[in-house]
Amino acid sequence: MANTTLTISSKNYSSWSLRGWLLTKFSGLPFEEIVMPIDDPAARAELLLLSPSILVPCLFHDGIKVWDTLAIAEYLNELKPEAALLPQDIRARAHCRSICGEMHSGFGSLRSALPMNLKAHFPGFKVWARAQSDIDRIVTIWSECLKQYGGPFLFGERSAADAMYAPVVTRFVTYDVKLDPEIVDYGQRIMALPEMQQWIADAQQEVEEIDELDVEF
Repeated sequence: MANTTLTISSKNYSSWSLRGWLLTKFSGLPFEEIVMPIDDPAARAELLLLSPSILVPCLFHDGIKVWDTLAIAEYLNELKPEAALLPQDIRARAHCRSICGEMHSGFGSLRSALPMNLKAHFPGFKVWARAQSDIDRIVTIWSECLKQYGGPFLFGERSAADAMYAPVVTRFVTYDVKLDPEIVDYGQRIMALPEMQQWIADAQQEVEEIDELDVEF
């Protein structure tokens, strides 16, 4: 077995896998992917939000097993401080941890109403009120960060926060969410990252599909 592995699930559907994968990529730690098939009942339950996200992503490094994206972010920040997954300034670092935690534990209406699906596109998608409240809060977070830290990413330089919110960027694209130009520009910067382009290209090659996550009209 490789010294470092990251267990993930579907690149098309799994937002938690994307977060963990980006965090590990951003850290610069070399790793090998282990992909759980989406026909595995436990993996499928996670993708359908029917069980907690505890199976993926899971980082295994030097005999240490780390699961949960926030734990992975903290571990990688300790292991690779030069990658600056968390800002150096204590105030900015506290802010970063707070918005990462909010993404980790919140926005349930957005998750259920706009599931991640990179191969789909739904122009004119009707967003229901509770999901719109989540969208409004996320836009406020992004706007405040971009203003306070000057961009181009949420805390100036690329950080754990950008990895945590990257799946939301993909949701906004998939479901044609209307946003202010500043927020659109930020989303385009995230989508243009080489790591995101690699993930999206891999997602496009997946042949497995989950009918329950394909929105129909």
